[in-house]
Amino acid sequence: MSTTGKVAIVTGASSGIGRATARRFAREGYDVVAIGRDVEALTAVKAEVEAAGSRAEVVTADVTSADAPARIVGRAVEAFGGIDALVNAAGIIGSGTVETTTDEAWDVMLDINVRVPFRLMRAAVPHLAARKGAVVNVSSVTGLRAFPGVLAYCTSKAAVDQLTRCAALELAPKGVRVNAVNPGVVVSNLHRRGGMGEEQYAAFLERSRETHPLGRPGRPDEIAELVVFLATDRSGWITGDTIAIDGGRHQTCAR
Repeated sequence: MSTTGKVAIVTGASSGIGRATARRFAREGYDVVAIGRDVEALTAVKAEVEAAGSRAEVVTADVTSADAPARIVGRAVEAFGGIDALVNAAGIIGSGTVETTTDEAWDVMLDINVRVPFRLMRAAVPHLAARKGAVVNVSSVTGLRAFPGVLAYCTSKAAVDQLTRCAALELAPKGVRVNAVNPGVVVSNLHRRGGMGEEQYAAFLERSRETHPLGRPGRPDEIAELVVFLATDRSGWITGDTIAIDGGRHQTCAR
């Protein structure tokens, strides 16, 4: 049983920022509904949450499927009685310019990175409103600044930021807060799943020492700290914000 009686849904919970966030919620005393596609990884996340003293439910799902929002929200309510926080951490990245991005690549990027958070938020609103809960969307520094070579990704994250602001205004009368975090480069599987080989990824991380003023890429647990802060009452007067957590990356010009 959770120590707070509160419940968090976390998508993308099988790795990276999502997994770190699920663990951090457990330490905060929340029960966790962990969403992902990797059954083995989700089983490990469930064990990590339970080791921290909270309960966990796992939902193996393709978050783009038509029935995913209702199934995820329904599982949370059935298992734990309600929802206090929704964290949209699932996402993808891919390379492409104005000239090379195909219609299919564009549609997949916008579907996973924008449409999925919107649909989950919409499904969860009645339950979040009942508990004066919060939504945290995991965006990117690319939502705040333009970068070459990742056109669809940048566009999708800028859309997430605007979705966050618009939803925050609409849901404020219901007592539901909506914010986004905008990480810089974080050591995770995101870029490798997006097509980077190991040698290329190692070079990318090394380059990140130069492109981030604090001299290093971030860690998933650092992002999770901010996510959980924004989901809890400690940030009770913050809504509609898009908060850079990027080692100062958004303050630099493209280089």
